[in-house]
Amino acid sequence: MNITPVDQTDSWQDLLDHAESIRDVAIADHFAGNGDRVDQLSHEAAGLYIDFSKNRLNSDTLNLLIALAGEVGLVGHRDAMFEGRRINQTEDRAVLHTALRRPAGDVVTVEAASGGDSDAESTESDDNVTEENVIEGNVTEENVIEDVHQVLDQMAVFAGQVRSEQWTGATGKPIDAVVNIGIGGSDLGPMMAHRALRPYGRPPHSDREIDTRFVSNIDPADVFETLQGLDPETTLFIVVSKTFGTIETLTNARSARQWLLDGLREAHDSEPNGAVAKHFVAVSTNAERVADFGIDTDNMFRFWDWVGGRYSVASAVGLSLMIAVGPDGFRQFLDGMHEMDEHFRQAPLAENLPALMGLISLWYTNFLGAETQAVLPYSDHLSRFPAYLQQLEMESNGKGVDRLGRTLTVDTCPVVWGEPGTNGQHAFYQLIHQGTRIVPSDFIGFVHPSDPVGNHHDLLMANFFAQTEALAFGRDHEDPQRRFTGNRPTTTIMADRLDPLTLGRLIALYEHKTFTMGVIWGINSFDQFGVELGKEMATAIEPELTSDADLEHDPSTNRAIAHYRSRRQL
Repeated sequence: MNITPVDQTDSWQDLLDHAESIRDVAIADHFAGNGDRVDQLSHEAAGLYIDFSKNRLNSDTLNLLIALAGEVGLVGHRDAMFEGRRINQTEDRAVLHTALRRPAGDVVTVEAASGGDSDAESTESDDNVTEENVIEGNVTEENVIEDVHQVLDQMAVFAGQVRSEQWTGATGKPIDAVVNIGIGGSDLGPMMAHRALRPYGRPPHSDREIDTRFVSNIDPADVFETLQGLDPETTLFIVVSKTFGTIETLTNARSARQWLLDGLREAHDSEPNGAVAKHFVAVSTNAERVADFGIDTDNMFRFWDWVGGRYSVASAVGLSLMIAVGPDGFRQFLDGMHEMDEHFRQAPLAENLPALMGLISLWYTNFLGAETQAVLPYSDHLSRFPAYLQQLEMESNGKGVDRLGRTLTVDTCPVVWGEPGTNGQHAFYQLIHQGTRIVPSDFIGFVHPSDPVGNHHDLLMANFFAQTEALAFGRDHEDPQRRFTGNRPTTTIMADRLDPLTLGRLIALYEHKTFTMGVIWGINSFDQFGVELGKEMATAIEPELTSDADLEHDPSTNRAIAHYRSRRQL
């Protein structure tokens, strides 16, 4: 571990000097001064074409950033992650989401140790360490790939039973709707991926489309609206909570269970035997709580403490996605992730797509003053991809202390945001084109559409290409209101089509980008203590909302709760 704060390294100082020397050089001038710029700053790997040439940098910038990565030991940290070392120091855990997509027969050992639950949705702890596997205070290393593929095989069998109508509800009818109940990574991952791959869950890619829905918010409107139009006799619920103790998830699950039982009684004047067990399965590790809920533990799909919530879509957390697109489609999804994993693990930094993306984002954040990062997919199927990346990057790198607990003196994670094109063009692109802030933007496009309709896709992609050109080079005009200064940075990311393989590649691309930035800043990207305090305080406040007990919060919170109490009675 590098113990020197990053802003005290020689490479950081070199970058500060370099930033001053090129701060006022326009993107257009970079192109004018280098006829080989596109060739030098475009790369193709793992099925993705990425063009960095419309960014405010040059080859010297990248060389200095790569030198910084070398000085802080990025390659060593990367290798430690893939080797199963305990790089999540605050929770004393390995970080092995990459093992979830390794082929059967591979060997990946995890350097395990006792610790709490790494699920981002809960702060409850699990103790899986026993005397039999502890040696001199540490847990023995063991190959995890066999366990991973046992769970994948279990998922494939179950998904096949649901899709082939072999799995039926309590009244004998086949399942035609699946509702995933989770929060955080247990919702954002499978929900985003399902929306992205929805065409692959219906003909001609699939023989049968299953209505797949997602509940996450504890707001009653979420579960109420999600259940509208569903038939209790043909609906399956997947409850995703590692400890089976997450308050939002369990509250929604109990409401769904009551909806199921009420609906079955109404239709049949009685509750069929084993109704809950035929309509609920769990993704969890807490068999006792799962059984208490009424779920058969044979239908419990497990995952591990070396998989963080926001990195878990490739695990059993993705069961709803596997049911939607089928086991073969899910395997392709994992293969795409693995392909990008191998690229990140093996490619030199100068050609390494995730590393370059992370270094360039850090360049804008720390040396050019950018505060946000826009992600603009030109695919409506990727409409939730920016939200997914919000959790991935901001929960991972939204930290103010380094791995040693020292207060950071440099800015860390930018605010990640975005919407699909062309909708965004008629909303916030005004700010990107003519505003006062630097907004580095990733444009993601595809050669072939998921759903061909007339000339729609060519028109969509014409806008894709036009926007990056306009942002980079602008347009002069005598009227300052109509003048476009250009010099607005963009990165172009393209693939042939948005299929399971490509989606896996994109997710892993941004995972490793996030890892790269965290290593440079010296922070632990794999804990998430920032989600805890507000939830803990909410638990204490809830009973106060329906009582007359004295309030002992700050004056503002006391007044707000008192107002809620008084209006609640009306």
